[in-house]
Amino acid sequence: MKLRASFLFAKRLIFPLAGKKSSARKSVLGAIICIAISVVPLVAVLAVSDSMIDGMTDRIIGLSTGALQARLYRSSKSVSSVEALYEAADEIRSVDGVVNVFPEVEIDALAAGSSYRTGVRVRAVEPAVFLENEAFSRYFTICAGSLDGFARGKRCAVVGEKTAETLSLKPGSTFRLITTKSGAKGMMVPKMTVFTVSAVVSSGYQELDALWVFVPVDTAFSFASKDNASFAVMIETENPFSKDIYRIRRLVNDRIRGKGVAYIWSELNASQFENFSSTKILLVFVMMLIVLVAAVNISSALVMLVMERRREIAILKSTGASSGGIALSFIITGCFCGAAGCLAGLPCGIACALNINGIVALIEKAVNAIGRLIFILRGNPAEQFLAVKIMDPAYYLTEISVKISCGEICFIVLTVLVLSFIVSVIPAVKAGREKPLDILRKG
Repeated sequence: MKLRASFLFAKRLIFPLAGKKSSARKSVLGAIICIAISVVPLVAVLAVSDSMIDGMTDRIIGLSTGALQARLYRSSKSVSSVEALYEAADEIRSVDGVVNVFPEVEIDALAAGSSYRTGVRVRAVEPAVFLENEAFSRYFTICAGSLDGFARGKRCAVVGEKTAETLSLKPGSTFRLITTKSGAKGMMVPKMTVFTVSAVVSSGYQELDALWVFVPVDTAFSFASKDNASFAVMIETENPFSKDIYRIRRLVNDRIRGKGVAYIWSELNASQFENFSSTKILLVFVMMLIVLVAAVNISSALVMLVMERRREIAILKSTGASSGGIALSFIITGCFCGAAGCLAGLPCGIACALNINGIVALIEKAVNAIGRLIFILRGNPAEQFLAVKIMDPAYYLTEISVKISCGEICFIVLTVLVLSFIVSVIPAVKAGREKPLDILRKG
């Protein structure tokens, strides 16, 4: 049986003659629909998870560590004063490959509002960082207030949205930062400093900025102890993902030898990025299991098709068709089901991924509307109802900028075709082993 004949028989299996009733054809159509439905969440999950991880990674690099971060030793003279810190930053700025630098002092402190206290991470930075740092200007959204006061006043602070909500702060409000400082006899004593809120900001990733409080860098040297502070220089490069980052780190380490050490962004956040990667792998694994279950329907449909076309198989084998040629026709039919399912499911999956923000918002509105109605019908006050957040801003980005990867689309198509081939083999081989004499005698 020639290859062309196998394809012609497969075509007849997929598209039977008009007017001919076929229950197996319904099974084939059902298998195609199942594949299409399973492909939709797979495409959406891959695209959304990639975009979310990219968004989180860009914020971590741009707002937290920089492409590189030079951590200066507390014993170094480079941290003795704000001027010395600026000099160290200027030394790093002159390194080949470094685009910009931003000196920073980090202190763990207790922030006290009018009625509540919470731990915060104080980041003492240059006031110009919000304008000169591309990531700061791109990702930080001013929820309330203005950055003008932060640039002018030494006792002004920019507060993260979560901290502002916890302490009931708004622009113009005052709060206290409680830190420790060395006393006369070397003992650590608490020091309280009052700051005025200049602006409330959000990066769109609450887990990252929930505890951040920004103050001017020169102010940090007046209220913070060197023993409880971390001194660093955030370093920007052209591309934090390029291999050239290792060369730049080596040059920076040579420049600040004895004063500190430079780390790449991936080293500073290794555990978090491993968590991102393992979460994505687990999601893809679960989605692939759904596709596998859907692919089993192809095998069931082919079994039905073999039973329905036994007489045709017997006639073909009686006229010289080989077992391999018959089996190939059914494998082609199974692969066609997988390809047709992909063709139908991919556009729907891409459309869902591109409109994921609107879809999530719509589902949230529907869930909250139903939940509120049930809550009220049970006799509870409507104002006590707590709205449900599907994408909790405490753990996810508030808005996802989705990008579709052609490589992953090809991976999905290839995976579906391979699974379709695998599940088609057993019924196809059984079809090829059919004995024509027994079939014709019984028929």
